[in-house]
Amino acid sequence: MLKKPLKTSLAAALLGGSLLATATAQAATITVAVAANFTKAAEEIGAAWEEATGHDVRLSFGPSGKLLAQIQNGAPFDAYFSADTKRPQILVDSGEARDFFVYARGQLALFSLNLPVDERAEEILAEADFRHMASANPKAAPYGLAAKQVLEKRDLYQRYREDGKIATGESITQTFQFVTTGNAQLGFVALSQLRDPESPVKDKGHVWMPPAGDYDPIEQGAAALTRSEHPEVVDEFLAFVRSDRGAAIIEKYGYNTP
Repeated sequence: MLKKPLKTSLAAALLGGSLLATATAQAATITVAVAANFTKAAEEIGAAWEEATGHDVRLSFGPSGKLLAQIQNGAPFDAYFSADTKRPQILVDSGEARDFFVYARGQLALFSLNLPVDERAEEILAEADFRHMASANPKAAPYGLAAKQVLEKRDLYQRYREDGKIATGESITQTFQFVTTGNAQLGFVALSQLRDPESPVKDKGHVWMPPAGDYDPIEQGAAALTRSEHPEVVDEFLAFVRSDRGAAIIEKYGYNTP
């Protein structure tokens, strides 16, 4: 889809002064599959990149596993931002993707509107005096796997499952909704969701950060898809994500960057 001409001078400034071959071409639209936990950061990055280059980016959010399945079934995405590194590497190994890199390292957080997990997390988890704990599906969402690992380290995961205490969200977005609406009294979410300036629980509730050693690092990987009809534009978008401007946005939302 051909759209507005490029704003080349601004693009040059934001991309460290280097212009890509697309600088003299008409603007294009690319579609990017993005893990649900990265929603707000991706939206801000996308808006900044559009302003810088004149291109357009359409963002499609969902669980990493579901997005991978869509890509493998022919969905017309140009790039893939997963919440793990395993899934984009699968696409690279099959020849469906290239230029794999780690764009962010996520941080897991236990959040509750009412329970003082910031002060008594270990006791609250051990006592299990709550109806439901929200957690993303560990088979589809890396944050769900991390939550499972935190609970298994405390010999609580199987106990919670047997007692029907785990409210499983299809994605980290749904998990967050379970907690913020009160359908679950607490839940494991992404720190980025709590850092979002538009979060409904911004500066509310109680937060506990599990020790980083209690779960595998949540390294989030991205790759360009070889089926893209706009590879140079995709390269420009990925370069922006890796730029200082992109890193600043990513860190603003509670992620670490490589």
